[in-house]
Amino acid sequence: MSTHTTPTRCVVVGAGMVAHRFVDSLLSRAEEPVHITVIGDEDRLPYDRVGLSRFFDGASAEEMTLEQTVLADPRVDLLPGDRVHEIHREDQQVTTASGARIAYDHLVLATGSSAARPPVPGAELPGAFVYRTLDDVEQLRERVAAASDAGRPLRGMVIGGGLLGLEAAGALQGLGVEATVVQSSDRLMSAQLDLAAGEALRRLIEARGITVRTGTLTTALTPGPGGEVAGIEFADGSSAPTDLVVFTIGVRPRDELGRAAGLDCGERGGIEIDASCRTSDPAIRAIGEVAAFGGRCVGLVAPGYSMAEVAADRLLGGDAAFAGYDLSTKLKLSGVDVASFGDAFATTPGALDVVYADPVGGVYKKLVLSDDATTLLGGMLVGDASAYGALRPMVGSALGGDPAAYLLPADGIAAPTGDLPDEAVVCSCAGVTAGQIRGAVHEDGCEDAEAVAACTRAGATCGSCVMTVKSLVGKELTAMGRTLSTALCEHIAMSRRQLFDAVQVSGLATFSAIIERFGTGRGCDTCKPVIASILSTLTRTHVLEGENATLQDTNDHVMANMQKDGTYSVVPRMPGGEVTPEGLIVIGEIARDFGLYTKLTGGQRVDMFGARLEELPIIWQRLVDAGFESGQAYGKSLRTVKSCVGSAWCRYGVLDSTAMAVRLELRYRGLRSPHKLKLGVSGCARECAEARGKDAGIIATATGWNLYVGGNGGATPRHAELLAEGLDDEELVRTIDRFFMYYIRTADKLQRTAPWLQELEGGIDGLREVVLEDSLGICADLDEAMDLHVRDYEDDWAATLADPEKLTRFRSFVNAPTTPDPSLAFTAERGQVRPASTDERRSGSVLIAGDRLEVRG
Repeated sequence: MSTHTTPTRCVVVGAGMVAHRFVDSLLSRAEEPVHITVIGDEDRLPYDRVGLSRFFDGASAEEMTLEQTVLADPRVDLLPGDRVHEIHREDQQVTTASGARIAYDHLVLATGSSAARPPVPGAELPGAFVYRTLDDVEQLRERVAAASDAGRPLRGMVIGGGLLGLEAAGALQGLGVEATVVQSSDRLMSAQLDLAAGEALRRLIEARGITVRTGTLTTALTPGPGGEVAGIEFADGSSAPTDLVVFTIGVRPRDELGRAAGLDCGERGGIEIDASCRTSDPAIRAIGEVAAFGGRCVGLVAPGYSMAEVAADRLLGGDAAFAGYDLSTKLKLSGVDVASFGDAFATTPGALDVVYADPVGGVYKKLVLSDDATTLLGGMLVGDASAYGALRPMVGSALGGDPAAYLLPADGIAAPTGDLPDEAVVCSCAGVTAGQIRGAVHEDGCEDAEAVAACTRAGATCGSCVMTVKSLVGKELTAMGRTLSTALCEHIAMSRRQLFDAVQVSGLATFSAIIERFGTGRGCDTCKPVIASILSTLTRTHVLEGENATLQDTNDHVMANMQKDGTYSVVPRMPGGEVTPEGLIVIGEIARDFGLYTKLTGGQRVDMFGARLEELPIIWQRLVDAGFESGQAYGKSLRTVKSCVGSAWCRYGVLDSTAMAVRLELRYRGLRSPHKLKLGVSGCARECAEARGKDAGIIATATGWNLYVGGNGGATPRHAELLAEGLDDEELVRTIDRFFMYYIRTADKLQRTAPWLQELEGGIDGLREVVLEDSLGICADLDEAMDLHVRDYEDDWAATLADPEKLTRFRSFVNAPTTPDPSLAFTAERGQVRPASTDERRSGSVLIAGDRLEVRG
């Protein structure tokens, strides 16, 4: 880097994911003064474009924003909503649309690419969209909302059957649109899959209720009476009606700035770079999808991240080099596992294929090996991509065993245990090798995957490599002679599972007795809530009963979720999303009387925000009187059972999903567990309840209920796996009973069902043996445990309102039990209107007076 006394000036054109990574990398390693100006034409902070489909799953634009501390660094100026329209290479300056003229010592072009539209009539009609930015998906969702017709479902065409096209089709289906994928080639994901794999994928996609047309070329979009898209025409002379069209046919590098500045560009687009990411101008570098390396541009984020790291290293005087494109990809579509990596098409001379296909099960797996059948060159996985995380880092290395161990794990073939070579790339998003992860353990003292992620960024982006990172860390610690601790905390040497068994056998029923016998000290914020959860399961006592009340965290302590302004949310249970008109009126009246902000949630309930501590019993008395129960949104317990309307109303419904959702929610309400639980029940394969993204997902078929388990929306979302199919009502309930109770007994602290299932011995097959075949001989115990929970269930708030002792917890001030401090100020949020007086708000409700409940009006 230059030795200027003033900061080196770096201008970054583009404010996307790759630009964000470059700035983060440069700032974290720069030792000399540097000032970075980031100019983005979107009027937003950088966001996760790879996870764009999360927007349709309920994620807000704010939740998709990347780490904000990077661009908030005082060494960075972010200029959103502005566009660089000219580069002045001689003066080393850029000018923007707003008229700003900014000088640079180094210029980094990270302008990305734009979505392509086909050159066909009607491609620009209203109702024709691309799927590239947050603006695109917001407009698409608005279009669906505005065009919804109660008489029939909306119809949507996705033109392009690649990764993005299938994600877009899944998003449309999630919005209730009848989706059709139109692919010009002979198979889906033709850039990643061969014909056999493409056919397997087609069957999986069609099983989701998405129509697929391959070998079909679009020639025109036709308008309706209002000028919007109403139909689509194909090259074979056929046509189809449609309400909207989404183009996902590829991207074009946004290289116009570089071309206008005279930089060398590729024949097929993109600004040419060398291995240092430098363009034909030594002061300018290009990274990401706008950069052409070896004559090609690639629309994947992982190579862009690698370029960002290389460019940052070079600007700091390093010698890092871009090694080329890693084209490994994994489809992000609920219930459909697809992955492709390395030389998947066996273009290497002498390459051999090892293939396993199960058309009935919808599984196709292929490994590509060297001519001596020892070195892994690549592969493709459809229907079961569980081996992707282990296989992708091994490309170019010896498998170390029978390839069938990766294709046929269920047949009892032992998986190879050979170590990954140091140069194997484990995290393609951040370009982190196995050697770097080992170094983080040995040199930086990292003892778990979270510490490694903080140190190297491995696993911090898409999360697909986390299990491999964990395995590497565990092996290194073991090799160092260190034992992996499973202790709950410094006070309890046992794991959660061991402690659960110990408490169950000993019959102890209080925290003090448990800590005295099995632990040391006075406990902490880790072990106290865990023991409270275990006792709730085994003794089925109220969370605020006796000594247990002191073990709860902030939310359980007052049975409400604390919000950022110190107020609380109120969430009544609505089993299966059902609520009567009278119930809705009561909720509306309460929200009006207490000035609460109301919001419909993705779990089919109404949340009311802004309640003060002393108001909670008053509000809940009115809700309980109206027949509502606590929705337990505050606890590590059952949250919701989401449902579509099923056969009761929908003409596509196969079974009564709503009735089943109500039954399941009433059965599992109040069930405490290591982490929160969510269920979904869909009345047909169209999957309107998004069941495969839940801890337990139930989908109706012509032969009965299919049960999927181990899916959820945590930090690393995971699709649920099929546990059993064709179940009748009683078989379904019994199987879920056993699954939940087995999870509750054996999971680690704060462990969701997805990672629990991944770590469970035997995985989904092992779980199937336990809960369906009774391989451990505990099914009767699991059944009895759930029956006891159902028998002893008591609503948290109804019990609290009946107990004056518990009500004393809901005083904001000991010396003012019924009246809030007049010096407290209220700040309105999102349209809240608080009543003018305390009397108005509390008229006709319940007041806390000392240790009494006083009913007024």
